[in-house]
Amino acid sequence: MIKNIKFIEVIVIKKYVDLPEDIEIVEIFGTYNNRAKYLKSKFNVQVSYNNNKISVSGENENDIEKVINIIKEIIDVLSNGHLLDWTEFQYIVSLYESNDKQNAKSNYNQVVNTTVSGLRIQAKTHGQSEYIKLMKENDIVFCIGPAGTGKTYLAVAMAVEYLKTGRVQRIILTRPAVEAGEKLGFLPGTLYDKVDPYLRPLYDSLMDFMSADKVMEYKEKGIIEVVPLAYMRGRTLNNAFIILDEAQNSTYYQMKMFLTRIGFNSRAIITGDTTQIDLENKKDSGLLIVKNILKDINGISFIELTENDVVRNPLVKEIIKAYDKFERLKGEKYEKK
Repeated sequence: MIKNIKFIEVIVIKKYVDLPEDIEIVEIFGTYNNRAKYLKSKFNVQVSYNNNKISVSGENENDIEKVINIIKEIIDVLSNGHLLDWTEFQYIVSLYESNDKQNAKSNYNQVVNTTVSGLRIQAKTHGQSEYIKLMKENDIVFCIGPAGTGKTYLAVAMAVEYLKTGRVQRIILTRPAVEAGEKLGFLPGTLYDKVDPYLRPLYDSLMDFMSADKVMEYKEKGIIEVVPLAYMRGRTLNNAFIILDEAQNSTYYQMKMFLTRIGFNSRAIITGDTTQIDLENKKDSGLLIVKNILKDINGISFIELTENDVVRNPLVKEIIKAYDKFERLKGEKYEKK
């Protein structure tokens, strides 16, 4: 006896995107089709290419539409001369995957500066795009976020652009040297030699945008200063682009001192990561309370970047998430002593 057999009709939907003649399919599908495979794993679709058309097929029209929009956005970015890396590709996918339609259209067209090697520096995430916008519109911007989100690098890129175009007359980069006491006292050289390891990351960023000779020339002329935060006391800084890096390691009084140094026609960018406070007592950090004090003042803006804005090795994002989870579970027990 043959039992009744029910047949379920599966409707496969297929949509197409035209590939512009000046774009190679490998720029979209990736090496060994790794990007096409990634889209398949995330949205359960088939992605293929034939006769200058990219086809996306599957059973869920919503997922197909997301992949179509992802591909269109990648084509837009490529058409504007920006070659997406793997991290940028993953970021775009993550926005559509989380239905973040408001931020899904990333701003890659806004070039902040160009490196010595010719690389255009642009926003790679929505958070970075908003950060760049705030830096252009406000005299003082606080950018708080984890490692790898481009807080300092984008600020330095903007500072060099302002100097090159004559909008400021000098750049001042500063950091707190939280161990500028006993541990550094045994090192040879002047105080500048002793604190140089703390300032080296700022020099590294500068040298991406101008030659080492030019940096040294500007340093000798006072056009560029890279100094410990303690050296800012008593100064008034006019016509300058000022960056306070690692601000989480400044005290309440140091932060107040720094902010009151800012003169006419100056911009100040303050960057920091409140999860990386190296002060003996974390509660002394001037970055922790400053938003409550200054939040209602026009011309001062705050932005918080997250692990979604990390543009280093994708593992960095996972490491940040893992530590955040661990610290939430363990609380104060594992804070630095």
